[in-house]
Amino acid sequence: MARIKTVEPEEAREKIAMSVKTDNQVKLSDGRSVGYAEYGDPMGKPVLHFHGLPSSRFEGHRPATDEIATRLHARVIVVERPGIGLSDYKPYTIASWPNIVAEFADALHLDRFAVMGVSSGGKYVAACAWKIPQRITAAGIISGTCPYDLPGAKETLSKRETQLYGLADKAPWLLRLLLWKFARDARKNFSSVLSLFTEVSEPDKVALSQPDVQRMFGEVIVGAFERGTRGVALDWKLEARPWGFSLQEVRMPVHIWHGEQDEIQPIGQGQIMANALPNARAKFYPNEGHISLFVNHYDELLSTIVG
Repeated sequence: MARIKTVEPEEAREKIAMSVKTDNQVKLSDGRSVGYAEYGDPMGKPVLHFHGLPSSRFEGHRPATDEIATRLHARVIVVERPGIGLSDYKPYTIASWPNIVAEFADALHLDRFAVMGVSSGGKYVAACAWKIPQRITAAGIISGTCPYDLPGAKETLSKRETQLYGLADKAPWLLRLLLWKFARDARKNFSSVLSLFTEVSEPDKVALSQPDVQRMFGEVIVGAFERGTRGVALDWKLEARPWGFSLQEVRMPVHIWHGEQDEIQPIGQGQIMANALPNARAKFYPNEGHISLFVNHYDELLSTIVG
């Protein structure tokens, strides 16, 4: 059985040869900043990437990810949600996220663009496909969540997830306290992040044994809490509640990719999304988990999005 192997901090900080820009900000009309990172070809086809939870702009910060994006002539832009990373906090909803995206894209002079989301970022892909389809060239959800008010959705949740969503919805102050401790521990030793993944599928254990994947997870977690816990707690609260629109109203095609061995967001969630979206293009991977799908098939997924 594969085990998750940790790496020493010195190894994790090894320099990687990538032409990336990880500490970018733009100001919106209300004066608040949105943080983002860019990977791949600066002149390539724009792909707005919506990170998971808790995560941040470093979700693409791996040599393989940058190499694939460069080769496919994709300009991958990982956008941080309000209160996360370099983004200023502001109240928002899943249904209002496309408004932020549209203004962000205008600031970068992007007329049309693709959207891709990993895990919890998938709901924001669905929101954009619903509200601003005229600006979206393609949409893809990797290992995504589904609305938990849909039939059968709550049955896919583990006991731990049910408790976390309950805290996010009913006692956000307590969730923030837990997140504060988690963020403190991650800053002291990023390898502590791996404790979250002790009960994952075998494919995910193999993916997490890779030093560059471990380093990326340390970066995304620490990055998520650069401005405290409020943004992450709000993101969790939004996920625990109805999304604010019907998936039946999403008319454009949306790609759904999910690993059948996913124990973090079980395959049932991907199947519920595929059944709820009128024009879903679903593909399920029998030998992949939550993390391994993104790590092992990013070339295929990104190439589908950029065409």
